Amino acid sequence: MEASVKQQLNEFCKSFVENRFVRINSNIDSLQEALTAETKSSAGDKHETGRAMIQLEREKLGHQLAEVQLLQELFKKIPLKTGSSKVGLGSVVYTDMQIYYMGVSAGELKIDGVPYFAIAPNTPIGKLLLGKVVGDIVVFNTRKIIILKIE
Repeated sequence: MEASVKQQLNEFCKSFVENRFVRINSNIDSLQEALTAETKSSAGDKHETGRAMIQLEREKLGHQLAEVQLLQELFKKIPLKTGSSKVGLGSVVYTDMQIYYMGVSAGELKIDGVPYFAIAPNTPIGKLLLGKVVGDIVVFNTRKIIILKIE
């Protein structure tokens, strides 16, 4: 059952990354169509302002696309089987507060009614948990969190 939970968490993260990639590419395609339509128009200053706004949005989406591509690379490195007693990429970390999956920041997933939080190692809580072992205590937002189990 444990491997199945980890597999579900891994699939959740994979789906999150893929959906974000598709959404950003779709937005880039829409902007490209809008830019092409703006090019065909010749309304003077209004035309130039419209083109500039589209270009700015396109740059922003380009940055988001680069971030998602980095996420995809990180995701490829997440092992499905981790035999380490230390928290690392691919670990499911059971604490006295919550259960974390160390992968990519994808939010909450409930499996059989139990909430799991997919976090990245570079998040504030991820940085605290990384490399810790069962019994270690970390302090996050003035709260003490005890690591109970690592899978």
